[in-house]
Amino acid sequence: MLKSLEGMTVGKVAREADVGVETVRFYERKGLIKRPRRPSNGGFRAYPTDVVERIRFIRQAQELGFSLQEIKELLSLQADPATDCADVRERAQTKRNEVKIKIAQLRKIQKALDTLIAACPGKGPTRSCSILEAFEQPKTKKKSPIQKGR
Repeated sequence: MLKSLEGMTVGKVAREADVGVETVRFYERKGLIKRPRRPSNGGFRAYPTDVVERIRFIRQAQELGFSLQEIKELLSLQADPATDCADVRERAQTKRNEVKIKIAQLRKIQKALDTLIAACPGKGPTRSCSILEAFEQPKTKKKSPIQKGR
């Protein structure tokens, strides 16, 4: 088995970053990490060791809800020495505001589901299921528990 003398194989990168090899390949396809050239001697592609930190950065940002496009922009900001920390802070604040909106939406959904579940007798034929009936009601009729929760 041929080994590259410098850098890391894709398998080693994946293990060190605690991701699968397919995740590394996916990030390459999305342009988040650079795919190294295949050596002319037929050996394995050698990734620089800093790619592990880059993948960890990507994963952490994903866990905080940043999209891959937003992460790409953050990585560009990180690479630009002229970027001010305020630019990064502004993006984090925008993401936090988006999360607040999503939480409010999820609370409305939870409330609507609570109402539907409370109204359901929990037994009997599905043709008279109050939950299924609520899903079938058009929006123009009397508001269903689903619409009330919004």
